Amino acid sequence: MTEVEAIRQRHSVRSYLDKKIEPETARLLCQMISECNEKGHLHLQFLPEAGGTFHRLLPRAAGLASAPSVIACAGPADASLEERIGYFGEKVVLYAQQLALNTCWCGTFSARNTPVTLAPGEKMPIVIAVGYGADQGRPRRSKTMAQVAGSDGYPPPWFRDGVALALLAPTAINQQKFHFRLCSDGSVLSECGPGPFSRIDLGIARCHFDAALRAVGMKELWGEGGAGSPPSPSGAPISPG
Repeated sequence: MTEVEAIRQRHSVRSYLDKKIEPETARLLCQMISECNEKGHLHLQFLPEAGGTFHRLLPRAAGLASAPSVIACAGPADASLEERIGYFGEKVVLYAQQLALNTCWCGTFSARNTPVTLAPGEKMPIVIAVGYGADQGRPRRSKTMAQVAGSDGYPPPWFRDGVALALLAPTAINQQKFHFRLCSDGSVLSECGPGPFSRIDLGIARCHFDAALRAVGMKELWGEGGAGSPPSPSGAPISPG
């Protein structure tokens, strides 16, 4: 399964089987997490036992209490943290899909009961449930390309493909507050409107956009040298190179 195939097949899953993740699968997942931590200057952590992470009313009502494991999304608290968590956390989510695992981003959880280790100055704004789903989730309604993107002139295929994959990105309460714009000089502007976790959503959408570029052999905009060190602020132009 390619990364683009993972994007197209993956849906949020909120109910999980009572089955632990196999050691080899967990090892591969941890390896990807380690790579993303290095590139994104983050402290993402795979927690084999979810513990009481989802023992709050909303996650329990949604079925997330059945998730066997969790990925704690943490890092040094700065202005770019949420965008980096979205970008690199989604890379882990897509890799998990390639490993036949299911996932769900969750911003409502019990931080006190999450068995995570945080260094001084680190923040954990969100977590990811991970395990073997009782189902494969389902598609959701989406905005149109015209609602989330614009360009100075007719956009080339790589830009349209990037926006198309960004529209498949999971966002808080399906808000899709991100926006991409292709400028006349070939640079791309990305920004997000106000809303819960909208900066994390922007990072996730950027991850999907970059996946479309990599699929056609183009240089990613927000990964290596972009989101990883660290990302340019929302709205800053980045040339596709």
